[in-house]
Amino acid sequence: MSRTVIVVIDGFGVGAMPDAGALRPGDAAADTCGHVLDGGRELLGRPLRLPALGALGLGVVHPHRDLAAATPLPVSVGRAALGYPGADTFAGHQTMMGADFSRVTVARLAEHLTDVTAALKAAGHTVSLLDGRPLLVVDDAVLVHDNLEADPGINWNASARLSDMAFDGTLAVARTVRTVAPVARVIAVGGNADGPLREFVRDGDGGTVGLDTPATGFYRNGGLQVRHLGAELDHTRQLPDLAARSGIPVTLVGKAADILACDAAERRPAVATAEVVGHTLDAVRASGRDALVVANVQESDLAGHQQDTARYGRVLEETDTGLFELVGLLDRPDDRLIVTGDHGNDPSIGHAYHTREFVPVLIHAPGTDGTETLPDAPTLADVGARAAAFLGLPAGALANGSVRH
Repeated sequence: MSRTVIVVIDGFGVGAMPDAGALRPGDAAADTCGHVLDGGRELLGRPLRLPALGALGLGVVHPHRDLAAATPLPVSVGRAALGYPGADTFAGHQTMMGADFSRVTVARLAEHLTDVTAALKAAGHTVSLLDGRPLLVVDDAVLVHDNLEADPGINWNASARLSDMAFDGTLAVARTVRTVAPVARVIAVGGNADGPLREFVRDGDGGTVGLDTPATGFYRNGGLQVRHLGAELDHTRQLPDLAARSGIPVTLVGKAADILACDAAERRPAVATAEVVGHTLDAVRASGRDALVVANVQESDLAGHQQDTARYGRVLEETDTGLFELVGLLDRPDDRLIVTGDHGNDPSIGHAYHTREFVPVLIHAPGTDGTETLPDAPTLADVGARAAAFLGLPAGALANGSVRH
């Protein structure tokens, strides 16, 4: 048994995968880590202060003048390919927790308007097109639309201002859409916007049309409520549920609390990095001899979507401070801290979408010696498999992933 903590820095890639340019040729040059480090030095007038990430071996995985090239800490370091199509937070986390998400269906809402409209009307809702465009207005309050923050066609959203529709109503619409949606997830979003949502509708890539959610003010105005309704998965063969059924306390922090399934888990949702770090530290301090904590730092991903390199750098520095404390707390021989990402989100690449990149796999392993260099993992599921092994869970219990040497 051990206390195993997985910290996912959302959108933190360390260089383009070989197929990164297939959708957008410019993405072949994506390097979230390198470009944020370079941009931080230029925009902030100094190198980013990332001593914990450096000590965990980030500079071994991604050599850079502003990262330590070696570390005295006992660490295992490597990279992971994503193991699923596109670059998506939900698919990334489900894969990391052990799901086989290699067959994600990609579809624009425009291709399924008839089915979605019929399902909503059968459930008693009023439905109309927004100004003749392929977006649906439900009950004069909820917009059903393509998600513009992930690659085209991976996700759909049901979005409403909380002043127009209580979140339970938006969630009910999303659940009905989920019954006929072929995509990876349908996301219910309720928040406080800077104006009517129709003012923030725009065209996306690949013929998609949707709400520019960051532009609405939902992420900065407080009160945000989100529920991710994913494609059907066997959650009993994912890491959180498997750990909980083995008697290991599970805590899900930040966006992980929104998108991972585990009825027994303690959930601590948060967006602000300080809150995510605080909840993670509190969970470790309160833990006994064994525990699983999965935390997601979301503001890095938001900075990528906003194409704000300076903000991304500040989020990394704030995260690094929390990682320094975690390294100090997780000091037992069987404790493990795993720092990774779910995809890239290069703020300097010229668009506001995720980028298809390798992600770092940085493992602090007290009780071991030196630095172990891991082979590139072909899937994020291998991260979950390593965590399962640290927790003493049966090999092969996850639906996907293995420990490679």
